[in-house]
Amino acid sequence: MTRLQLLRRLVSIQRVLVKYGLDELIGSSHLLRPARLLFRLSPSGWRGPQLDQPRGVRIRLAIEELGPIFVKFGQSLSTRQDLLPPDIGRELTRLQDEVPPFPAEQALAEVERSFGQPASQLFASFAHDPLAAASIAQVHAARLHSGEDVVVKILRPNVHELVRRDLDVMYALARLAERWWPESRRLRPVGIVAEYEKTILNELDLLREAANATQLRRNWLGSPLIYVPQVYFDYCRKSVMVMERIHGIPIDDMDALKAAGVNIPRLAANGVEIFFTQVFRDNFFHADMHPGNIFVDATNPEYPRYAAVDFGIVGSLSERDSRYLAGNFMAFFERDYYRVAKLHVDSGWVPAGTRVDELEAAVRTVCEPIFSKPLKDISFGHVLLQLLSIAQRFDMVVQTQLILLQKTLVQVEGLGRVLYPDLDIWQTGKPVLKAWMRDQTGPRATLRRLRRDWPDLRYALEKLPLVARKLVDAELEREVTGPASQAESEIEPAVALSRYLVGVGGTLVIAAVLWLGLETEPRWVAWAGGAAGLLSLWFGRPKI
Repeated sequence: MTRLQLLRRLVSIQRVLVKYGLDELIGSSHLLRPARLLFRLSPSGWRGPQLDQPRGVRIRLAIEELGPIFVKFGQSLSTRQDLLPPDIGRELTRLQDEVPPFPAEQALAEVERSFGQPASQLFASFAHDPLAAASIAQVHAARLHSGEDVVVKILRPNVHELVRRDLDVMYALARLAERWWPESRRLRPVGIVAEYEKTILNELDLLREAANATQLRRNWLGSPLIYVPQVYFDYCRKSVMVMERIHGIPIDDMDALKAAGVNIPRLAANGVEIFFTQVFRDNFFHADMHPGNIFVDATNPEYPRYAAVDFGIVGSLSERDSRYLAGNFMAFFERDYYRVAKLHVDSGWVPAGTRVDELEAAVRTVCEPIFSKPLKDISFGHVLLQLLSIAQRFDMVVQTQLILLQKTLVQVEGLGRVLYPDLDIWQTGKPVLKAWMRDQTGPRATLRRLRRDWPDLRYALEKLPLVARKLVDAELEREVTGPASQAESEIEPAVALSRYLVGVGGTLVIAAVLWLGLETEPRWVAWAGGAAGLLSLWFGRPKI
């Protein structure tokens, strides 16, 4: 973007801000101090009738008028409730990503450009009226020549250029904020825009979304809880994605759900189970679970099944983070604040030098009031938000994946409690957490890790003789006064010892695998194998 184009876009943004009276907010917060004069010179005719609305409402309306990319950014920012004033945070969660559809002719032209052939050769039929239209893409119903009913998701024309333009503007504003508004540095405006840039650019790659959908489908194939539609990869490109068309009741259509006789309490509880299973069992979760992306298959109303769409945003926690997060939840609800603090330090979420007792006191101060409510009224999302907020006060660098998780957890809880206000999130999620933690600490988990890490462990063991030789060589270089024969005599025992250690390590690993892996065979087989190995190692130990 040239400077002239940037200036024009900034002027158009200025006009919207003035219209909603946000120039006064900017002046009072010292943000964009050099631009104050420009706002004062703005024509009075720019001011709109919405000036008597609350601050949060005016900010939301302005973002919606600035266009779809700013709406997406506002939705992303709404997940950072730890950084936002409550009134602004609440309004940002109401942002709607709804825009007029683009003509079907442009959609068909994009299909032809992507595949190098007319849409009629790909589809037996193609509905010109879109099923849905959003800021990034729109969706059309179609049918393949082989007879399958599908939906075709197509990126909006010139969306890459529009995204790049507004990202440049956001970066310019963020840099100005960090320069002229010292209070903003704690919020890291440039870092927030950078996080958003990654998210929005990922959404512009429909092949990536197709891969996400396929992974989720594989994780839940055959499940009675949720259905993920099939992707037709032969019909997918970076700007076009084709997947199975599904039918269901929108999750927020309570009248239709009741009319279909759906077991609402079971549906709400299943949603919580799905979320915790995705996070802890699969380490791969749908991170955009707003009502527009979730449907209900009421074929069997007593046992309803979810159906999900739109897989542009997914999250994934490392095995380590999943373990610490589960431990944090369990410790929190057991009111073991020392363990919560210790887990924060052990996980690396706060600096290693953090005093555990100080962190424990901070956790207790914030979390004890939460327990004044009944357990069923405690929000998991609020708990996670509080834990992240405390950690930030102790210099935690918040990871994007944890923020995605917190946002998704809030969405899941919101959906669950709209469906069934008496839903007890903790009692529903606790069995999943406990089962997962047992699976992570039991013999099977140890065996899985041994099998997974065995190639690396074997490689490290094989390198021990070389490491020992290098250590001896380094030591001999410092003791150059000794004769060559002495060097040789010192090297050989070290090499022999290292080979012996390889054998010890290998024997112990094999014994462990036998012990953990034999579930139907007698245990004496493992004991005998281990004892024989250790005896051979004893008699074969090097004479040093």
